[in-house]
Amino acid sequence: MFETFEYQMFKKICHHLGKPARREATKRSPWLLPSVFSLFIMCVAGCQIFPKLPPVDLSQPGWNIRQGQAVWRSKKDAPEIAGELLVATRSDDKTFVQFTKTPLPFVAAQSTRHHWQIEAIPQNKTFSGPGKPPVRALWLWLPRCLAGEKPPKKLSWQRLENNSWRLENRVTGESLEGYLSP
Repeated sequence: MFETFEYQMFKKICHHLGKPARREATKRSPWLLPSVFSLFIMCVAGCQIFPKLPPVDLSQPGWNIRQGQAVWRSKKDAPEIAGELLVATRSDDKTFVQFTKTPLPFVAAQSTRHHWQIEAIPQNKTFSGPGKPPVRALWLWLPRCLAGEKPPKKLSWQRLENNSWRLENRVTGESLEGYLSP
């Protein structure tokens, strides 16, 4: 039978890892081979545990879209980046936030009732998870704070003059300050 190079290497690794260094190790470590195999499968399958959310179609009815300007700082010592901000919400708890530094989008974040996702577009990275977004997902807390939801203790939310606001992570120093058209 024809075996690929990868399959041959996999068999060698499994065979090697399945051999105990001492006889007693076999009795104490029956989980070793299944654990290594599971780790191998996860690496082959990739690190994305949760499927990507479908792209948001803001032309569908029901979206409340607000646009404005914002200044974002990724951490306390980082430089500020000014750009355009779009925040869209729906009554079914869907949210979408996009921060653009003309001409390219920087961040696109969305959430549903049961899932959240942030795309760091310049780095070509996507982060996602179930439930409410983590505290570090500042972009996804913005629509919630604008709607009157109290943020977690590590976040600071302030309404400022002229319909502006400031959202800051007290631990990391990440901040987002801006305004949105009514």
